[in-house]
Amino acid sequence: MTLRRSLLAFAVLAFVLPARADEANPTEAQPKLPTEKLTITTRDGRVHEFDVEMATTRDQQTIGLMFRKSVPEGTGMLFDWGGLRTSDMWMRNTLASLDMLFIDPDGKVHHIAENAVPQSLAVISSGGEVRGTLELGAGTVEKLDIHVGDVVRQRIFGNAP
Repeated sequence: MTLRRSLLAFAVLAFVLPARADEANPTEAQPKLPTEKLTITTRDGRVHEFDVEMATTRDQQTIGLMFRKSVPEGTGMLFDWGGLRTSDMWMRNTLASLDMLFIDPDGKVHHIAENAVPQSLAVISSGGEVRGTLELGAGTVEKLDIHVGDVVRQRIFGNAP
């Protein structure tokens, strides 16, 4: 009886483990996530509008923008952490260079990492607790003159545009 249970357990694991391995090691981009409006108001009062994909689940956040060849202008991905936490990101399997904005719960930009290197395993940290992380195509921060302290308006920060 014990041998039979062991064989049954082994057979079940043989089918379950590969599925979990695929989730942990994705090989293609995830389908486009639901989008929402987001604006960034710079220190000189200019307002920039974006349509951002909302990464709200752990699986969506794990895959993020992996395997996407580009991030079109005016788009991005907002990682909603659901509360305060340190945000540690990396570029594993990410083909497009990104700018990352780490955002306080009140919508203020806390930290910026520009031109993240594609496929790098280096950790890019928020440098403190934040409510969300916004990924945009590389060069957006410089082009739009975005700085720490600028205001991101979106429903997760309670200040939707």
